[in-house]
Amino acid sequence: MKAVSKYWAIMTTQFQTSLAYPAEILGRSLILLPFMWIFYQLWRVTYASAGTATINGLSLSNTMWYLVLTETIELSHPRPGLVISESVKDGSIAYTLNKPYDFLLYHFSNAMGETLFRGAINILIGSTIVWWLAGAAPNPLGWLLVLPTMIGAWTLNFCISAFIGLAAFSIEDISALQWIYQKLAFVLGGLLIPLDFYPGWLQTICKLLPFAAISYEPARLFIAPTITKFLVVFGMQAAWIMGIGLLLTIVYRRGLRQLAVNGG
Repeated sequence: MKAVSKYWAIMTTQFQTSLAYPAEILGRSLILLPFMWIFYQLWRVTYASAGTATINGLSLSNTMWYLVLTETIELSHPRPGLVISESVKDGSIAYTLNKPYDFLLYHFSNAMGETLFRGAINILIGSTIVWWLAGAAPNPLGWLLVLPTMIGAWTLNFCISAFIGLAAFSIEDISALQWIYQKLAFVLGGLLIPLDFYPGWLQTICKLLPFAAISYEPARLFIAPTITKFLVVFGMQAAWIMGIGLLLTIVYRRGLRQLAVNGG
């Protein structure tokens, strides 16, 4: 319980820090307004050109609510990999490693404290504009079921991003690796285009990868919520988190042996 309270304190401290600068967070979140407006115009024309109210089972309203969920998930989390990389390059990691807490859990708690505040602002702004453009959310149950999976999505993203960040122990600058990961998540995770619109063979491949558990699956659950689907999505996320988390811990412990601290 002492360990839990320690990391809870780190998370709440970061959350309170975010509250101290609400205008900055709000300014970043306002980018959702032009995003959702542009997406609505593009998909409205797409559906009109197709001459149908639904494409692969998704209506225009479904697609817009799907996109507001994926954008909220993506825009709300920080980049822990880049934070770790910068701390290696400037030497500040030496101070973090000497503190009486686990390095990875510290970064996770810190990231989640910021993510929760950003997520609340993003979903409020995003859902407001989509409600105005495309109508109410398909099913109120979706709000209840999607929240735990959004936490799971952010946790899984942290594991992958931190795993990339640990490469800084060897190569220091991981910006290229982070860029590659981000683009793979965009395309294979269904961030901008639902996987339902992909060819069948590509859908099958994408759904086997962790990217879909971060973006596509929570958003798809939101627009078509069922308890069975929730259990499947949450179980998928838990399996990926445990697998990548275990690998992350092993790589971290081995990486410490070859870490060269600069600056400081």
